[in-house]
Amino acid sequence: MEGRLRVLFLTTVLPGMCMLLVSSMTWSADIVDSDNNDAAQQQVIQPQIERRTIDVDTIDTEDFEIAVFAGLYSAEDFGTNMVIGARAAYHVTEGVFFEAAYAKTDTSETSYERLSGGAPLLSDSERELTYYNASIGYNLLPGEAFMGKGWAFNTALYVIGGVGITSFADDDRFTVNFGAGYRFLATDWLAIHLDVRNHIFDMNLFGEKTTNNLELTGGFSVFF
Repeated sequence: MEGRLRVLFLTTVLPGMCMLLVSSMTWSADIVDSDNNDAAQQQVIQPQIERRTIDVDTIDTEDFEIAVFAGLYSAEDFGTNMVIGARAAYHVTEGVFFEAAYAKTDTSETSYERLSGGAPLLSDSERELTYYNASIGYNLLPGEAFMGKGWAFNTALYVIGGVGITSFADDDRFTVNFGAGYRFLATDWLAIHLDVRNHIFDMNLFGEKTTNNLELTGGFSVFF
């Protein structure tokens, strides 16, 4: 009888107690892991990021641009004087545009005329220099300029070159021009320009030679 009780204890009661003990330990471990996870989640820093709204002005949906400009034109041998003019451009793509320009300036006496004291080489009407040209430009480095925390403006650094005619000293001279410019879009229809260009044409007043005539201008343009 005692042997049967021992066998019954070893085969049924003891395994049941072991299973109950293992279940209790697993349940306790799950509770501890859950508490640790809750505590870890509560310790994680939750950043409060305030997103700021930036208004970006872009070129209007229209592709035509008209500009007025003024600046300095340095006519080789004839001094540096104020130049005024106008430009019209058509933007074929975001990168490429065509431009037509017209401008005029009055040149000064040469150093030879001032030192010799003789008769002037040119009349007043002949000293007026005008040019018109057609050029193609490329927006080389489009970018953005930021002002304060809430304003961003589109900008572009562009290169440009073309051909045209310069009227000076009672003659029309074939001219090649090239240069670079900076465009700042103040609104979606108004832009500010800064340009530097070189106008190259032949001059024969002091013997045949090729002249380089630098121009530095600033202006405003509208898109429509």
